[in-house]
Amino acid sequence: MRVFITGGAGFIGSHLADACIARADEVTILDNMSTGSRANIAHLEGKVTVHEGDIRDKDLVKKIVSESDLVLHMAAALGVKNIMEHTIESIDRNFTGSEVVLNAATNFNKRIIIASTSEIYGKNPNQPLHEESDRVVGAPQKIRWTYADAKALEEAVAHTLHKTHGLKVTTVRFFNTVGPRQTGQYGMVVPRFIQSALKNEDIIIYDDGSQSRVFCHVEDAVRAVLTLADTDSTIGNYFNVGGTGETTIKELAEKIIERTESSSQIKFIPYSDAYPAGFEDMQRRVPEIAKIRNAINWKPTYTLDSIIDSVAASLKN
Repeated sequence: MRVFITGGAGFIGSHLADACIARADEVTILDNMSTGSRANIAHLEGKVTVHEGDIRDKDLVKKIVSESDLVLHMAAALGVKNIMEHTIESIDRNFTGSEVVLNAATNFNKRIIIASTSEIYGKNPNQPLHEESDRVVGAPQKIRWTYADAKALEEAVAHTLHKTHGLKVTTVRFFNTVGPRQTGQYGMVVPRFIQSALKNEDIIIYDDGSQSRVFCHVEDAVRAVLTLADTDSTIGNYFNVGGTGETTIKELAEKIIERTESSSQIKFIPYSDAYPAGFEDMQRRVPEIAKIRNAINWKPTYTLDSIIDSVAASLKN
């Protein structure tokens, strides 16, 4: 199969490339290397075709899509800190870029998986979050929610193209996917904490650490994506992909210190010291994953302990 991965040099995209190569697919990657890295795919040199470019390049995207059987659209401007600091560019890349990819897949009648996010649910207090949960976001001036807005619009365009033009699309809403190759540069909490722990430096927690999350290992997420892509009955549908086992951020830091045998101390700082004005956070984010389990018999296999061990081992290397 000829697979086109947008954002294929990124965290999730590069792991998808690994999995596709392992099953003997022909892989083409498009990445602008803004949050992705050639280091993530260096081991695939000679096995994949790489275009360094932008998903807003209509002619390039059309060409690659026309020559592919499956499109895995993973490219996005992501990371709360990145969104806060580069708001307009992030909105344009996440919405306009996705529109280019979706239109190309529609025009050439290609199977496509699009990466959405748990961010679209915003700060909905009703947990766990299922696929029909309402979006609860702050005022437009709360810049953090622009990422959620752009991804929600992307989903809406995909849904409309499916209904009106038969686009063969499945949407995946990732919940806190973590694993090797993820960087703490854009505020990703697990690699940031583990990097600090391995150096025996203070682990910085924003606010009081009572906010809670559920983490999913990238290998489990990749397995979900490729199984959904291979299952035609999921076309036109949308699924949460997340782990199990809710933990507070403070508990996460404590567990990381324990498992890495670190002498790090936990330090709490207010959000106002870390983010510009316009930042908001949600207290809990817990996925309901019954829908994807029933659709393709998928469930995560990694525990939080094994996730931490996996990331720590990769960072040590």
